[in-house]
Amino acid sequence: MARLRPVVLVHYHELGLKRGNRPLFLRHLARNLRRATADLGPVNLRQVSGRILLELDEHPDPEAVRERARRVCGVASAALAYRVVSTVEAMKAVIAGLVEGRRFASFRISARRAFKTYPLTSVELNRELGAFVLERVASKVDLRQPELEIHVEVMPAETFVYVDPEPGPGGLPVGASGTVATLLSGGIDSPVAAWRMMKRGCRVMFVHFHSVPYLPPTSQAKARALVTRLTEWQYDSTLVLVPFGEIQREVVLTVPPPARVVIYRRLMVRIAEVLARKHGALALATGESLGQVASQTLSNIARIDEAATMPILRPLIGMDKLEITGEARRLGTFDISIEPDADCCTLFVPKHPATRMSEHEVGAIEARLEIPRLVSAGCDGASTEAFEFPATPDTSRADT
Repeated sequence: MARLRPVVLVHYHELGLKRGNRPLFLRHLARNLRRATADLGPVNLRQVSGRILLELDEHPDPEAVRERARRVCGVASAALAYRVVSTVEAMKAVIAGLVEGRRFASFRISARRAFKTYPLTSVELNRELGAFVLERVASKVDLRQPELEIHVEVMPAETFVYVDPEPGPGGLPVGASGTVATLLSGGIDSPVAAWRMMKRGCRVMFVHFHSVPYLPPTSQAKARALVTRLTEWQYDSTLVLVPFGEIQREVVLTVPPPARVVIYRRLMVRIAEVLARKHGALALATGESLGQVASQTLSNIARIDEAATMPILRPLIGMDKLEITGEARRLGTFDISIEPDADCCTLFVPKHPATRMSEHEVGAIEARLEIPRLVSAGCDGASTEAFEFPATPDTSRADT
């Protein structure tokens, strides 16, 4: 096996159910795999019977390629596999190299045939290859919870043998489901919501509301750090920074304290919609979780939705804080989110916001505001920054 070079074998699950649209999803997945590994050296992609093969040739770091591949949305698993001709002796030669020097109390062979005319059935392959391992290693077969699982995938012209496949995020490849605009705060929830939309195949643009000069620019720095981290999942991102402090000041002068949070959110939705359409997004997404804070009661969510003319997606709506926090830790956004900052949610916010507002109450309050002017002010003052992954010099630029 010393002369064999590994390849990265990528499995996908949900994409295999797409039938007539499968080629479209696979093109998105292949494109994203290329983007994810672009800076690691030459990688050739090839589709093989329900799988995608990343051929590495003389690649210096196959494990780095596998690690990048397993972080691509749409990937169920990625493994360093060895490709041989589809003979039992060739399979045994690879397995001998894989088990050499390893200690494992139990194992199983998981053989699958991509074509059914192969002379041996999957069960017969499992038995023959399992007996071969037992001759070389003091171990036992355990079909339920093996310490080591050896995978053998038999194709018409080649066979792939591997151990230790790494799980991927699953879902759909980014770009296959259109674009959404995520309202990105500096908190824990909205980055997780953005990632969940990426996992459903959406390209995400980010809209962050800040209160400079009434507050220091720390929330903008945090938003940039969060977008940089999340761009690792979609390879290029747009962040729109919206000045909201002056808008909040006008709301404070007119709106009773308990109603301000809902009015702020409705204004954010209106502004974000304009910016979303400018960037080709078809929906908004937020990190709201039902009942978590005053603005996220069912009554107030209904009032916020009434200000929208495009769908508002809430991928975290049924999750609790512990679940959201756990996912943020896995994504690597948690430590960024908990850094102290001063965002617009801390400016001019009442101690006791209303949890139930009627449509009539909101309408009467907003009649005192110049809504179109406030929306235009937010959009006109917005600035845009671009992010890319893998990072290259001058990947971020600001357009005012």
